[in-house]
Amino acid sequence: MREDLLLESIRQVSIPFGTRDSMDQLIKHAAKAQYVLLGEASHGTSDFYTVRAELSKRLIAEHGFRFIAVEGDWPACYTLNRYVKGYSDAAADAGTALDDFNRWPTWMWANEEIRELAGWLREFNKDKPDAEKVGFYGIDVYSLWESMDEILKVLETQDKTDLEAARKAFECFEPFGRDEQSYGISASLYGEGCEDQVIALLGRLQDKWKDAHPGDQERALSAELNAMAVKGAEAYYRTMIRHDADSWNVRDRHMVSALEKLVEFHGEHSRVLVWEHNTHVGDARATDMASEGMVNVGQLLREKHGSQVYAIGFGTYEGTVIAGRSWGAPMEEMKVPPAIRNSWEELLHRNTAQDQLLLMDPEDPALGEITVGHRAIGVVYHPERERGNYVPTVISRRYNAFIYLDHTKALRPLAFSNSRYVSGNVK
Repeated sequence: MREDLLLESIRQVSIPFGTRDSMDQLIKHAAKAQYVLLGEASHGTSDFYTVRAELSKRLIAEHGFRFIAVEGDWPACYTLNRYVKGYSDAAADAGTALDDFNRWPTWMWANEEIRELAGWLREFNKDKPDAEKVGFYGIDVYSLWESMDEILKVLETQDKTDLEAARKAFECFEPFGRDEQSYGISASLYGEGCEDQVIALLGRLQDKWKDAHPGDQERALSAELNAMAVKGAEAYYRTMIRHDADSWNVRDRHMVSALEKLVEFHGEHSRVLVWEHNTHVGDARATDMASEGMVNVGQLLREKHGSQVYAIGFGTYEGTVIAGRSWGAPMEEMKVPPAIRNSWEELLHRNTAQDQLLLMDPEDPALGEITVGHRAIGVVYHPERERGNYVPTVISRRYNAFIYLDHTKALRPLAFSNSRYVSGNVK
């Protein structure tokens, strides 16, 4: 690695972050795009959430961005969406609206940082007509059973023919006892899946919002997005048993499809903020994901929309984070150790041990060509295995801009007990 060339390029494009001027410069660039992708290097770092919130507030208030789409489940996020829009059937307060985020990892959205953003969105929306209110939506695929439940609730008050069709489609899933792995094994290895049934159901619900009464349009959209989530989840769990790359691609293609449906609902030129992990928003073609046959949201959107996509990555040198030791394990506040030598984060720390903003040129001879390890922390994290957490990355081809926060702190989960949360250090 040409360390000297890389450090010189960093010095040329880096400015201190956190000042009004740095925020203004970033907003000026991002505001030109229709899709602004706001990453994070972990799902448990408070600073990533708060910076994304501040950027989102300004892009909404000053530049008319219409909704936030996140790496979360449609049903739980839709409950929060109805709260921030102040609908008559919404939760009484933001904390109650976040109660639906009750499936692991709960801390990703049921946290103080999101509660504060929800309060701001509700206040911003307060005096606006429903058609102009800013929304909050989840576009991920994990809500297989929850989305089925929501579809049945909606259809019970509408067309009984569609309700019977939904019940019949969901009967196919009943033998699996709401166990995704059991369904995946049966569908993948024994050909006993429910793909045909969910595709047919989605066909029945597709675009019904277009003919609905204006006051019912978003509810009809919700039924369709839940059906899309069921279809995406079915494909995800069916493919993940055998093909990690295929299941990843199913998930990210679904998120793009859900995002495009939301853009269609809000108007083809509506502008959107996407909150997801760096591994989803940073162009996969600039990482080793490409050699493994994987695509992601950032790549797919850039291929379709080109310069209308502006991706902002995040990173930190050290701090604390909320994560679990294994899938479903109690959440813990863990130490994030100093980044390893010659990683992207360590080079930025060496440049200046302060928060930095990089507005990058993909053709820079160093930033646009040299591959450097870039830290990624998931909901499952083992700090002692630090070297396995770095993604080989050509940084300026992965993102348009990068926000480096030298020292960060853990997210603040809304509620926890001793059985779910370990404070202070790693067990």
